[in-house]
Amino acid sequence: LQGRDLLGLAQTGTGKTAAFALPILQRLVTPPPPALRGPRPIRVLILTPTRELASQIDDSFRAYGRHLHLKSAVIFGGVGMEPQKQLLKVGVDILIATPGRLLDLAGQGFVHLERLEVFVLDEADRMLDMGFIHDVRRVIRLLPPRRQTLFFSATMPPEAQALADQLLHDPATVTVAPV
Repeated sequence: LQGRDLLGLAQTGTGKTAAFALPILQRLVTPPPPALRGPRPIRVLILTPTRELASQIDDSFRAYGRHLHLKSAVIFGGVGMEPQKQLLKVGVDILIATPGRLLDLAGQGFVHLERLEVFVLDEADRMLDMGFIHDVRRVIRLLPPRRQTLFFSATMPPEAQALADQLLHDPATVTVAPV
């Protein structure tokens, strides 16, 4: 909520999604955003390695923000692009995406991140294990320089640490050690 970058180290199932989703929702509605003309700008981007995790995160945002006037969308590969293009044309506040489909849609001019406020890289170690490092770096180049970055990982291999060092500026660190 203070707007600092964050490095979160915790295993799957420890409540990371709620830990970032609830403060993000509070930030987006306090104070209410100014009235917008045209499509809503993407204010939050959550990058995640798999479509299953992307869908789970979207479900959480929809449940936690059920009574808020915010829109979220999830985009990932393996399904038709047209419905995803239509969602982006209308505009969303919160976009949850896998790297490949995000880059495809950005390349086609459907993803605009110049008004982004928060970037969440979830399961960074898994993203690297799955070979997404080059796609992640391409996504990072699309981001505005002024933003809050939240970096979550279960482990910190050297590649993940190097990415965290590149992305984060004076981060707060929260570690949840497994029992």
